[in-house]
Amino acid sequence: MALSIEQMNAATPDQFAALLDGTYEHSPWIAQRAAAARPFRSLAHLKHALVQVVSKAPEDEQLGLIRAHPELAGKAMVSKTLTAESTHEQGKAGLTECTPEEFAQIQQLNADYNAKFGFPFILAVRGPRGTGLGKREIIDTFERRLHHPADFERGEALRNIHRIAEIRLDDKFGVAPSLGNDVWDWHEQLAMHTDPGYAEKGQLTVTYLTEAHRACAQQIAGCMREAGFDSVQIDAVGNVVGRYEGRTPDAKTLLTGSHYDTVRNGGKYDGRLGIFVPIACVRELKRQGRRLPYAFEVVGFAEEEGQRYKATFLGSGALTGYFDARWLDQKDADGITMREARAIAGLDEEDIPKLQRDPSRYLGFVEVHIEQGPVLTELDLPLGIVTSINGGVRYVGEVIGMASHAGTTPMNRRRDAAAAVAELILYAEKRAARDGDSVATVGMLEVPSGSINVVPGHCKFSLDMRAPNNPQRDKLAADVLAELVAICERRGVRHTIEESMKASAAPSAPEWQQRWEKAVDALGVPLHRMPSGAGHDAMKLHEVMPQAMLFVRGINSGISHNPLESSTNNDMQLAVEAFQLLLDNLASEATT
Repeated sequence: MALSIEQMNAATPDQFAALLDGTYEHSPWIAQRAAAARPFRSLAHLKHALVQVVSKAPEDEQLGLIRAHPELAGKAMVSKTLTAESTHEQGKAGLTECTPEEFAQIQQLNADYNAKFGFPFILAVRGPRGTGLGKREIIDTFERRLHHPADFERGEALRNIHRIAEIRLDDKFGVAPSLGNDVWDWHEQLAMHTDPGYAEKGQLTVTYLTEAHRACAQQIAGCMREAGFDSVQIDAVGNVVGRYEGRTPDAKTLLTGSHYDTVRNGGKYDGRLGIFVPIACVRELKRQGRRLPYAFEVVGFAEEEGQRYKATFLGSGALTGYFDARWLDQKDADGITMREARAIAGLDEEDIPKLQRDPSRYLGFVEVHIEQGPVLTELDLPLGIVTSINGGVRYVGEVIGMASHAGTTPMNRRRDAAAAVAELILYAEKRAARDGDSVATVGMLEVPSGSINVVPGHCKFSLDMRAPNNPQRDKLAADVLAELVAICERRGVRHTIEESMKASAAPSAPEWQQRWEKAVDALGVPLHRMPSGAGHDAMKLHEVMPQAMLFVRGINSGISHNPLESSTNNDMQLAVEAFQLLLDNLASEATT
């Protein structure tokens, strides 16, 4: 019989621990301590309470928990002494049916891993979808994590233990994240389309108006139609626009969406999560025969990444009335202009100005997005409330010194351009860290015509600085540039610096941020407020209407713009449920 939250809240401490037996391998102390956090408002609340017990436990107890788990395809499996839960999970992943070669490889990995870390390799083998990882994926993950630093890997082991526990709790409670499963599956299906040259390598790359890009647009449009949108179209810049009308024709509209293009060799969830989560919401509204007191518009933005053409935010910008006609003459790597690519796609330039939205007809813009960072996963939180999209400024610069012989030029007589930039990099790192929530990055560094035996006479570099608000960004930039001047004067070198990009911060509209907070709190998930270091389509819509974003935890340390980018079906389920609550609460506001 499936457990219930009411049953857990009413149980004695001993009954509570007994009901959760097997959730955490041979570690009843976790459930025993979590009982004190009752009453729980939801299964998500219970899961977080269990996670918090482990998080607050001393290191020796955490290591004991890790060591209580069996090796993958290890001695316990061979001797058939695994727990029932582990037997089921390893069997579902095919580990009970390894070839002799696979078994030998896993045994060697187990030995190497134990020798380095002193505990067994832990992996939630049922995976982010809950249906099981393939043996090749398990082995690849094993090999990758073997190179992690020890402290980091201990955290990764614990995060996988929590994922194992989450799936086991779903089984105990008879719960399936069906909406999250659908959203997951839609991502997998869309990822079948990728640009030539990448498909052959098994890599995901979808750039503006390629054949794969146009196929994605058609597939998203089909998904919208199946979900029950009243109208679906691909507009004059390639955006996929679906509308679910309100109860009355004159109702205002809530706008949402994100982008479906990708970086080269990117992940499946960046942008696309913000399309499929609201599609799931519309499908459920249609199934229930419900209409909201406002219209709901979901847009899959055609271009955000600026990969094929340097036209970042082209899709969302078109809705604000911005489209740079000079983009049309840009050429891609194959010499195809954007104008030619648009003609192939059948898009009409004369229709672009018609895409501009009248802000007075819109309530605002909300966006769901995978976090693209490690914060939520390290805090063991599934959702985060975005307080602001960071403002940024970028520079390209060069320090000019004097190239000289590396052996004959004394250290106190050098004018080393690279050393000057190195000093600047260290200063920028410390200065950004001083703010607590600013970041500074030198992502490009080049010594032109450098040689192993020559003191560098030139060093080219980039600077990317971001902060949650414009004054903080500007003060950071001013301090770093002033230090560049001081470094060059002290070292007897000179420099050039040119601003290449400047974007204003986009603070979340307080009333919309609060709506996200109310929705997340209702799920029993602790609130975590955080800035967005990356730019998003919400940044463009911010120019004409209020906006706020919801972040969803990514796994694999939250990595993004990378094939390892991923999230779980459970976290996607919570994202859909949070969006549904936001829609319902907004409807209640409109009728009171």
